[in-house]
Amino acid sequence: MSTSSEKARKLIKLIEQTNSWDSTLESLNTGNGNLTNPLVPGLLSWSKESFEKRLEFIKSEKNLSLSKLSGKEAMPEDPAFYQGNIENFIGMTQVPTGLVGPLLINGILAKGDFYVPLATSEGALVASYSRGARATRLSGGITSICLTEAVQRTPVFKFNSLPEVGKFMYWILDQVDIFREIIKKVSSHAQLLDLRLNMEGNQVLCIFDYTTGDAAGQNMVTLCTETICNYIIEHTPIQPQIWFLESNYSGDKKATVVSFSTVRGKKVTAEAVVKAQIVKEVLYSTPEQIASYWQTSTLAAIQSGSIGVQGHFANALTALFLACGQDVACVSEAYVGITRMEVNKAGDLYVTVTLPSLVVGTVGGGTRLPTQRECLELLGCYGEGGARKFAEICGAIVLAGELSIAAALASGSFAKAHRLFGRKQ
Repeated sequence: MSTSSEKARKLIKLIEQTNSWDSTLESLNTGNGNLTNPLVPGLLSWSKESFEKRLEFIKSEKNLSLSKLSGKEAMPEDPAFYQGNIENFIGMTQVPTGLVGPLLINGILAKGDFYVPLATSEGALVASYSRGARATRLSGGITSICLTEAVQRTPVFKFNSLPEVGKFMYWILDQVDIFREIIKKVSSHAQLLDLRLNMEGNQVLCIFDYTTGDAAGQNMVTLCTETICNYIIEHTPIQPQIWFLESNYSGDKKATVVSFSTVRGKKVTAEAVVKAQIVKEVLYSTPEQIASYWQTSTLAAIQSGSIGVQGHFANALTALFLACGQDVACVSEAYVGITRMEVNKAGDLYVTVTLPSLVVGTVGGGTRLPTQRECLELLGCYGEGGARKFAEICGAIVLAGELSIAAALASGSFAKAHRLFGRKQ
């Protein structure tokens, strides 16, 4: 089992991999300093012609037709196709999907320009994220790193007395290697990272930390933990009065301080330095105005009792999760995080976000559905090997949105943007 110092060294090596950013950025530049990849055509146009141009653009840039997403090819008609995704199937709920990009990212796995699909019915949302993407790209892009990952399941065992609790805890800590062998028989992807114990009176919470490959992993860790619990009940020298597979400690589908301070799913941090001139020309504000607004809003968020401090993580995450087949209810935990904005010594705006609870995957669940698969393919994230890359994209698009909304509020244009794009003209 890794020690904390070993984990720290691995993390440092991971972060050092972004040192190649200068050469990556140089390869994306032309001689006159303009980035080569084009903007999405027909910006802020709702015409059929612009719609067709965007589809042709994606076809030429990414060699993808998006035939299911665009409605040019019928969805599967056999209800059996949806088994495993829905019960009592009656039809499809359609959500409009827009395109943000290019979003320039320097990650460990997500490198270069990305065109990000966002599914939403909220006018002004895609326009806002597009503005944040443009401002960060013109300033050199966003560095986004998936730092670590773990998915939890936390069964609870209740005993008659504290001495029984002590005997149980002493015994179970010696079973970790056996638990790892048990898991191999249940899943070829899950791995047990750690077992932690939390004692409360005559109850013991067993906190199992797993990695789950490229799956989001909630079902996977449930099945693995159930098999472990069956072994525990069969072999423990001290039988509990009662036990439950999930104690409600894991943070599944809820915002918790535990997930915020550790990790649940994947932990991502991202940063960008937005040049003062770009802040003025694209965001119609100044670094000082935006930093001042963010300092003020941080204090207000603290007074409200917010877990973490951020503007609207949920907007990007919900729209991206819908488009890409994620468990949308996981936004209830994924939105918890931190945004920080300040003026650096050069007078530019430094922006950073940290998301410690990104429960995302690129295999299984809703990722196999036709339009969701197309959106993941658009990002180059579909299938095995895509989950950490997708998490880095999540961090970058969240940062773009935080920057844009802060600029709108700092400059006084927030309501105007919603008048223009959030209403039928």
